[in-house]
Amino acid sequence: MRRAPIVLVATVIGTTGVLMFKPHEVTPAVASSSSSSASQDAAVSKSGSTTTATGAAITTQFGNTQVQVTIKSGKITDVKPLQIPSNEPQSVQISNGAVPALRESALTKQSAAIDSVSGATFTSQSYAASLQSALDKAGFKAADGSTAPTTAPTGSEEHGHGGGFGGRGGF
Repeated sequence: MRRAPIVLVATVIGTTGVLMFKPHEVTPAVASSSSSSASQDAAVSKSGSTTTATGAAITTQFGNTQVQVTIKSGKITDVKPLQIPSNEPQSVQISNGAVPALRESALTKQSAAIDSVSGATFTSQSYAASLQSALDKAGFKAADGSTAPTTAPTGSEEHGHGGGFGGRGGF
């Protein structure tokens, strides 16, 4: 019986903490043309059978994501990240780990409808959105007709990076 008051107080404190928790707000948007990447934002160049296009800079709470795609003879031959989320050290670490897998998925699938990297949901979705934007600018259509959304990921994830509750993916 002596432990009952301690358990009751701990329960009240824990419940109060949960109720006061406020996740990061997500502000999905495409980066404005006044950003430092504005000169890259509209870039499409053609040389023979090679087209290079730069996707829109997709903004999330963790930073911008922007990619450049190279298409040669109707095939995606390269995807280069121009910007990756870098608002926090953890953002940089997660993005640096996810980008190679996202590039490989794009090259394999020949589409922006790529596989998300577990724990890097925002990076995956914003990478796919920028890639789809670049493919649209280049006039590229996936052989299977697949496309990716061209908007920033929305929703709030627990703790901002996802590792929080319920095993939901991060950014």
